[in-house]
Amino acid sequence: MSKVTSDDLGTQPISKLLVKQAVPASIGILVMSLNILVDTIFVGNWIGSIAIAAINVVLPVSFFIAALGMSIGVGGSSIISRALGAKNKEKALQTFGNQLSLTITFTVVLAVLGLYFVDTMIPAFGGKGDIFGPAKIYYIIVLYGVPFLALCMMGNTVIRAEGKPKFAMYAMLIPSIGNLILDYVFINLMDWGMAGAAWATTGSYLLCFLFIVWYFKSNHSELKLSFHHLFLKKDIVKEIGSLGFVTLARQAVVSITYLFMNNILFNLGGELSVTAYAIVGRMLMFALFPVFGITQGFLPIAGYNYGASEYARVRESINTAIKYAIILASIIFVLLMVFPDYITRLFTDDEEVLKETPSAMRWVFAATPIIAIQLIGAAYFQAIGKAIPALLLTLTRQGFFFIPLILILPIFLGERGVWISFPISDVLSTIVTAYFLNKEVRKHLIGQPIQSN
Repeated sequence: MSKVTSDDLGTQPISKLLVKQAVPASIGILVMSLNILVDTIFVGNWIGSIAIAAINVVLPVSFFIAALGMSIGVGGSSIISRALGAKNKEKALQTFGNQLSLTITFTVVLAVLGLYFVDTMIPAFGGKGDIFGPAKIYYIIVLYGVPFLALCMMGNTVIRAEGKPKFAMYAMLIPSIGNLILDYVFINLMDWGMAGAAWATTGSYLLCFLFIVWYFKSNHSELKLSFHHLFLKKDIVKEIGSLGFVTLARQAVVSITYLFMNNILFNLGGELSVTAYAIVGRMLMFALFPVFGITQGFLPIAGYNYGASEYARVRESINTAIKYAIILASIIFVLLMVFPDYITRLFTDDEEVLKETPSAMRWVFAATPIIAIQLIGAAYFQAIGKAIPALLLTLTRQGFFFIPLILILPIFLGERGVWISFPISDVLSTIVTAYFLNKEVRKHLIGQPIQSN
């Protein structure tokens, strides 16, 4: 795969450029997702099915803090992509420095608060009954490493904004592979149980952080910071905040969703239903990796060309990304509809869990082929710096539709109402996003003929 520089984002054919950006992103997400998947399989088989539920309780807390780093990264990287497209390198550097200062400050403070309120947070997110003990062990150790994860997620988006998708991929591969090795050593060989799973996860975050530091100090990065770039500038912080809030709000809603889901399912079916959701949740992270990869690959292309006023290329990037993502999502849909029983058996041999999970998985992924439109449509507004529509479209799926549905439908349909809420919210949010994306394209991007490859 040939090297991609920031200048190439504005000159190479869109279809080839999207492949060059999306393939490394997809591979990175695949390995990261496999890491989460295999980690769950290891925990389920070496510790027990209750440990799967325990990790699922901790994830929304740790991921929300880490997502603060990603939100700062995504918000700033949108600015960096457009600044590089407009040949304003100093603004790109100032933005990167402000990203670094904000990420360190906020994530360290939140991690400390999270540790202080540990006994309140775990039950609130469904860590009740037999789940509480192992969840607390995992929670405390993982939160030590969360600031490193936040810095990695922030740095990864900046690497991608520079047009260096292969290095962004490496930043995801290293901790994923490291975590699996450490899982084997700490859980299987040293028999540390939940503490071993947690230390393996925290160790993997540190490995990623070390790689990110190496990258930005190497000649591969165009962004060489000076000390003055770390001082916060009001206008840049405001723009990072407005755009990054989209990602943070999305993760906040995800965390709230976990809170509702774990508590609702615990009340409806106890630890069994929480475990089933944990398995389905891992598949949500894993199965859609090529769609998420295309979305990540699309962001810098759209942002750079919008900054360079190449609106025909922006329009082409939207059409191409949606087309590729729908094809891949349809393939994923077929596999999940046909093989849910086999997939569930990878995680556990608990007959009760095996009985409940496949049906839930089919419902959850029932609208998968169309979700690409919602993901890429919301990402487009973020890429071009339009924070309000990006925020609203990002929240439609889980915030405006899914959470109300899981609060209402189970009253009439019981546990099945929870699972049916997934495809209904996917369909409704896709319709809304498609409407506003089409309106935006017609208003601002249909002024030039689409460039032929």
